[in-house]
Amino acid sequence: MINTTKELIFLRTFAITTALGIITFASLAFTKYNGNNKFGTIDVERINIVENDGTVKMVITNANHFPSKGDEVNGIVYHKRTKRAGMLFYTEDGKECGGFIYDGNKTKNGHSSGLSLTYDQYDGDQVMQLKTTDNQVGEKRYKSGSLVFNDRGDNETHANTMKINEELQAIKDPKERKKKFREYWKKGMIGSVRRVALGQTPGRQNGLFLYDDKGRPRAKFAIDENNNVKLEAYNEKGDVVNSWPN
Repeated sequence: MINTTKELIFLRTFAITTALGIITFASLAFTKYNGNNKFGTIDVERINIVENDGTVKMVITNANHFPSKGDEVNGIVYHKRTKRAGMLFYTEDGKECGGFIYDGNKTKNGHSSGLSLTYDQYDGDQVMQLKTTDNQVGEKRYKSGSLVFNDRGDNETHANTMKINEELQAIKDPKERKKKFREYWKKGMIGSVRRVALGQTPGRQNGLFLYDDKGRPRAKFAIDENNNVKLEAYNEKGDVVNSWPN
């Protein structure tokens, strides 16, 4: 009986000491300054920035937790897409409206890397993009970076885009798939058209590039890799119709 009593006293003392230690550690770890928790270094895989009503306004995530097929944010279920580390932005009513992603890897013959900051039209896809790429294959290296503005269809929505993409992926015949895409594109339900690009092309031209409403190059003011300055205008077929200097 004496031994049992001693064991009970020991266990109670151990439990109380452990509890006090945990409380003390937690208090030190989450020290508050001016009402806010202050941390030194935090290792996390994903952070959701939310409003008081629970609406997600921003996601900061590693590649593994990047929203893709089957994942749900603000009641919206995502379609399949490449997972990358970065950030995603959302509107007040919970729709994705842009993001920041990046990656970079060694490849068999070189490397491949890129960065993209995009802003979407409401309930649609990107209309402005800041993008840079750096790819090397063997001894050749291709670098480009630009600020691009796109036109998108007036009838585009995230929900329709996901349904249309799944429908197009299910079509095995490339010609039929392209035909169906064109049908949706004419209805303004999918697709984008580049209109303005400012930056550097893979061919090392630095300048301003303008496109018509079908995405065809129509004018450029650029300096090439040999420091030659050119101002050119093109017709719908891509032929030069005006240039400076002649």
